[in-house]
Amino acid sequence: MTGPDDPERLARLDHAHLWHPFTQQQRWTAREPLIISRAEGCTLYDVRGNAYIDGVASLWTNVHGHHHPALDAAVKAQLDRVAHTTMLGLSHPPAIELALRLVDLVPWGLNRVFYSDNGSTATEVALKMAFQFQQQTGNVKRTRFAAFSDGYHGDTLGAVSVGSVPLFHQIYKPLLFDAVVLPAPREPGGEEEAACIEKALALLDAHADELAAFVFEPLVQGAAGMKMHSASFLKALCERARKHGILLVADEVATGFGRTGSMFAMEQVGITPDFLCIAKGLAAGYLPLAATLTTEVVYSAFLGSPESHRQFFHGHTFTGNPLACAAALASLDVFEEEGVLPRVDAIAKHLAVLLKGWFEKEGVASVRQCGVMAGIDLVQRNGEPWDPAVTFGYRVCMRAREQGVLLRPLGDTLVVNPPLAIRDVELTKIVRTAAEAMHAEQG
Repeated sequence: MTGPDDPERLARLDHAHLWHPFTQQQRWTAREPLIISRAEGCTLYDVRGNAYIDGVASLWTNVHGHHHPALDAAVKAQLDRVAHTTMLGLSHPPAIELALRLVDLVPWGLNRVFYSDNGSTATEVALKMAFQFQQQTGNVKRTRFAAFSDGYHGDTLGAVSVGSVPLFHQIYKPLLFDAVVLPAPREPGGEEEAACIEKALALLDAHADELAAFVFEPLVQGAAGMKMHSASFLKALCERARKHGILLVADEVATGFGRTGSMFAMEQVGITPDFLCIAKGLAAGYLPLAATLTTEVVYSAFLGSPESHRQFFHGHTFTGNPLACAAALASLDVFEEEGVLPRVDAIAKHLAVLLKGWFEKEGVASVRQCGVMAGIDLVQRNGEPWDPAVTFGYRVCMRAREQGVLLRPLGDTLVVNPPLAIRDVELTKIVRTAAEAMHAEQG
């Protein structure tokens, strides 16, 4: 094959010019890259025509499957009107209509929507808003943030400051502000969670007067290796924080839009956050779009005359892009018209059966699941962790790829987090193939 889709040419150019995120480039350039050229439903196709089930929903973003006709039509229709226009001093119909839909979707009185373009910026917006709110309401000593251990909220410096995954964040420590780190369990319930809550509540009490906000991923800490905690654990911490006047920032970038079984994980917690950060599934994996929702109380603290300079000094060139907003509006229609949330419940039940059938055996330390999100901790047959130099999780995923299943590990934790349109037969193949790949790599 020659021409623009020639696999050898594309591989050569990729190795020569691209720098991939969260990727050791030395290893990347040692093998032919997997180059995706098209997709349909829950299947991706590479430039050689090979098919792969999308077991991680294109990094947890794809909701209704690829190439969904309703979403395609919405983006194409908007393209006939305008592809992009700034929201600095202007507005446009899709952004307005989407804001209304989001406000109606969230039953907590979060009446104001601030757009950005990814999960990191959604969190960054919330951090800056929370800090500025405290400063403009006379709480000038509230300059710090509390966040969970092993938290991940994005890659901009504010988001990194409230994150604490050593592999990702340690090298940037000299650049970061210091957050109060609250312990979080790896699994919900049990002695570990009980010990964590006791220590976390004590830390909130000790730093109550200096904390602007408590930032957290509700129920599932995704990039930490699918660490999970109970709704009651988080509710207790949120109630203590609120008692102290500490704002609540719920980072639902990964957990939002049905992945935990409800539209948003905070519905299960039963607490109203002051900020809700959403991205990933917001535009159903079609285009970059994020939003930070907040209350009228927070919004009102930014009102004033021009000379007061109380406005929020933050914005992005592609904030509230019309094409992305059109995709998001169409996605919300699909949620209603195709009964997505009831389907998520069925998928979660099927996934639980599969995980129990394929992964309760030697070489697995723990299996955790919340909705369609699952983490499988891989160890040696004797129960000892793998040497990181072995990159066992990576090797398992590469072997699964050879069998037509795309997975991406977090260290030696296998992650299963498919599109919400996944069929039973596809989900079965994902889990079965992952288990077989694990056993094959164990030798």
